[in-house]
Amino acid sequence: MQNSRLFCLLAAVFAGPAFAQAAPAAGLASATVELRQVDLSYPAEAVVEATRQATVAAQVSGRILETRVDAGDAVRQGQLLMRIDAREALESHAASQATLANARAAYERTRDLYAQKFVAKAALDKAEAEYKAAQAGAGATGAAASHAVIASPLTGFVAQRHVEAGEMAAPGRPLVTVYDPKGLRVTASVPQYKLAEVRAHLRARVEFPDRGLWVEATRVEVFPAADPRTHTVTARVYLPEDQPGLIPGLFARVHFVTGSARKLLLPAAAVLRRGEVTAVYVLDGDQPPRLRQVRLSEPLAGGFHEALAGVTAGEKVALDPVKAGIAARPAAN
Repeated sequence: MQNSRLFCLLAAVFAGPAFAQAAPAAGLASATVELRQVDLSYPAEAVVEATRQATVAAQVSGRILETRVDAGDAVRQGQLLMRIDAREALESHAASQATLANARAAYERTRDLYAQKFVAKAALDKAEAEYKAAQAGAGATGAAASHAVIASPLTGFVAQRHVEAGEMAAPGRPLVTVYDPKGLRVTASVPQYKLAEVRAHLRARVEFPDRGLWVEATRVEVFPAADPRTHTVTARVYLPEDQPGLIPGLFARVHFVTGSARKLLLPAAAVLRRGEVTAVYVLDGDQPPRLRQVRLSEPLAGGFHEALAGVTAGEKVALDPVKAGIAARPAAN
């Protein structure tokens, strides 16, 4: 009842008491309400994530001496991100290098003595084994020393820096997260009762409600196992490359295609919203535009709504409700 009174008031404001004196609808851009074959879909909330993302963790202990990047910075593969004070690892590497040099010299001397028949084969084997062990030790300490320099594993952007200069790094502690913006996907959960329909089509559109953006998915991947607690299956929906403005962590809504049906479609541009009233201006030849209340579905891909009530197939609606409202006002005497 309240909506009806509000609609009558709006009709009076926009159309005036008599249409006879109102301007005709000629010249107004219009669209025809028509039945179209559209995809039926199941909407599911989702989160954007990068297909290539890496969280670099410390492999040695030590104080963080320098951080060269922060969240949002662009980085190249191999670029220096931060340095760790790993003097203990460096000293161990120096000691292993000395041990390696001594083992190499001992092996070479024993080899020469064995060639001259002054030592037994067992002495040569022992010297060779000690030399190889020293080589392995030097390689291990060298790798540990190199872990003091943190480099980017890929080209992209820094998503988050987890530490500050002066903090202590420990093996396994996250240092920085880097992602490649060229490959993005969204992850959603599909309930058990919708799983067969989603797997039958493996098509989806991704909606970003805050931006009014719809993106056609390039691929849909459904996990082979379900979560025993929620009875849902994770689905990964891949987006086209190089989507400007999209970053990991954003909210999205995935519309999984589950079938198709004929629906009465109305352009979203024709819809006029005032408070709780939703209406369109219907055009009929040279007659002035008429304001008519309608009931619509949620927004569909392509800038349409399904008209649930208020209009019929074949009717024309104004695509600019503001101009149509001006045309519907009675002319000044």
